[in-house]
Amino acid sequence: MNRTRTAALVLAAVAAALAPALAATAADGTAYLQDPSGGEKAMKSMWTKDDMHKVEAQFRFIPSIQYKTVMRRGPKGAEEYERKAPDPKTLAWEPAYEFAWSVADSQGVKKVLTTKDGKQVLVLHAVLRDARRAEVAQVHQELKNRPATGRTKVPGGKRVACDTGTYTVEWSVTRTGYGTLKGSLPWDSSCEQYRTAFTPRNQGAS
Repeated sequence: MNRTRTAALVLAAVAAALAPALAATAADGTAYLQDPSGGEKAMKSMWTKDDMHKVEAQFRFIPSIQYKTVMRRGPKGAEEYERKAPDPKTLAWEPAYEFAWSVADSQGVKKVLTTKDGKQVLVLHAVLRDARRAEVAQVHQELKNRPATGRTKVPGGKRVACDTGTYTVEWSVTRTGYGTLKGSLPWDSSCEQYRTAFTPRNQGAS
């Protein structure tokens, strides 16, 4: 077996070994935390006091992992095949926030024959707090002329260091004039599994 073939097989084996470690960081096979928990259509809901308007909302916290790359030698037997590899020393989180909403209006009868028409005015808000309840990051958006059902992702714009404890994400979706849906969820900032997967040994370095 020639050296090129050997290198390809070794690198493929390394990639396969890394996959379980990376996938284990996701919740239920996804890369986000959701409130309320459940599937795509899981929503929190509320009716206005007159029972004529219904507002639903869903929130997702997306803690993407970020890192820089370094050049590493190829695996044993193919050391000359250098490639870019993640540097575990540069790991950090860069959260994003995703909001979904649905607004419905009754036609004459309370909580009956709801319809989803017209443009909506919405306020989206989320705060990331550390274990001492101090604010670490915040996002706030006011949306106008939006459809009755929609989803939008808001970048966090601020990195969070690895292994800095458990955080709480507080969120809210307000349909102006109707009411506000709120929620919160915990998030563990540990990078242990990524750090282990990205070590030179686990990347097949010689």
